[in-house]
Amino acid sequence: MSLSTHITKHRFKISKKDRNRLNSHKSLLIWFTGLSGSGKSTLADTLEKELMDSEIRTYILDGDNVRTGLNKDLGFSPEHRTENIRRIAEIAKLMTDAGLVVLSAFVSPYREDRASVKRIIGEQNFIEVFVDTSLEECEKRDVKGLYKKARKGEITNMTGIGAPYEAPENADVVIKTEETSIDDAVRQLLAVVLPKIELKNE
Repeated sequence: MSLSTHITKHRFKISKKDRNRLNSHKSLLIWFTGLSGSGKSTLADTLEKELMDSEIRTYILDGDNVRTGLNKDLGFSPEHRTENIRRIAEIAKLMTDAGLVVLSAFVSPYREDRASVKRIIGEQNFIEVFVDTSLEECEKRDVKGLYKKARKGEITNMTGIGAPYEAPENADVVIKTEETSIDDAVRQLLAVVLPKIELKNE
């Protein structure tokens, strides 16, 4: 019999609700999804600064701090992408339990994977943000040179080129970066985020 069948959850004295009270705000996961180059990390970074200026405790999860460490053993096959997102969701669950507002910026191309994140975190603790930027615009930006390499065949499984992206059908927030300034986008996000983290809503 596996040892895992004998694991018993310990009941700790300090709860998520206690940590939220200490922070004077509720915890939350803000999940940014969109093509590479769509502007997910830029939006998350700018929103985090606004939240921090309001003394809201935050942390950003993205490929730079996840794929180079915890998930460095994963590639970009559909199976590995799903496992990558599952692990990120579990990290975010711990971080929201710690009382943080977590901003997560990942392509996360599959609807079912994003739905799984929502189930793990809990609907009340989750905001899905679709950074809706056309493939053409993302290729023009090509900040990391990935699209150019994908077009040359140097990269396989590039979302939007050799692999699909399943756009959200009912995202909580849709940001069209080709039509919306960064300042307007952040105002749009704050209008949704701030009511969700106010303790008086509990």
